[in-house]
Amino acid sequence: MANIGLQKYADAIKLNDPFKPKLDETMDKEALVDDVLVILRNEQAGTQDIDIPDDYEAKRRLIRALLNIRQPKPLNKEMMLKLDTLLQIEKEEKQTVAAKELPVISQEYPETDVSGADRMALWQGDITSIEAEAIVNAANEKLLGCMQPLHDCIDNAIHSGAGPMLRDDCAEIIHRQKSDEETGIAKITRGYHLPARYVIHTVGPALTGDETVTEAHEAALASSYRSALDLADEMEDIRTVVFPSISTGVFGFPKQRATEIALETVGSWLKSHDHHFDVVIFNVFSEADKQIYETEIKS
Repeated sequence: MANIGLQKYADAIKLNDPFKPKLDETMDKEALVDDVLVILRNEQAGTQDIDIPDDYEAKRRLIRALLNIRQPKPLNKEMMLKLDTLLQIEKEEKQTVAAKELPVISQEYPETDVSGADRMALWQGDITSIEAEAIVNAANEKLLGCMQPLHDCIDNAIHSGAGPMLRDDCAEIIHRQKSDEETGIAKITRGYHLPARYVIHTVGPALTGDETVTEAHEAALASSYRSALDLADEMEDIRTVVFPSISTGVFGFPKQRATEIALETVGSWLKSHDHHFDVVIFNVFSEADKQIYETEIKS
């Protein structure tokens, strides 16, 4: 497989241009949802006959589902004006957390001997609600986001929160690379409607069924963390980076070992590089996942 560096695609996706969406005069969410849904439903074959529900939440979920299955292609300008407005309203309504204000591990767990604890933090919550320069997405090899409607995975959540331009950027990167994304490598795009300015996409190793973790799997997972940090370090304006638990969940990597690799790899990278990061954050969603991190931090 080929792998192109940042300079080969940054200009094509306008990576360094601040995202400043144009907004519709209508700021009423109900009206925006109705308008977007009509255009989106009629955009592609096979969806025109979908019944539009009556209540707002069901309509909004249908928009997300239709965007989940939408292939990268030119965007209807009227729809994007209204969708951008809707996503911006939702962004403003979202309760967010500032990455730079989170306590580092050495403060929360002063007895820890984890390397880099003074520049790392642990945070439980929705990664699409954290204000940071960059969040990391656990992507698939197509790099286009999860195309399963309303699927409960981080890839789906990030693409849904950012909007369809994120998928278009990823498609442009893959087009220029002329191959799927390799495991353990990273690419970066703008974050669009997310509170984070950038999204770093990395493909971690995937285990199937009862497959046993090998050294190759472990090396690939460590490479995903290092590649994401290497790429973020190329961007002078990235000072906070947020990692999910890469390769766990649907990718099947055992959570305990994945946590050990995450802490070891990031800690070692921070210690060995002359970087400009203020803090690197490990994001977990469930209490059980948080306890795994806490146990490893305290051990």
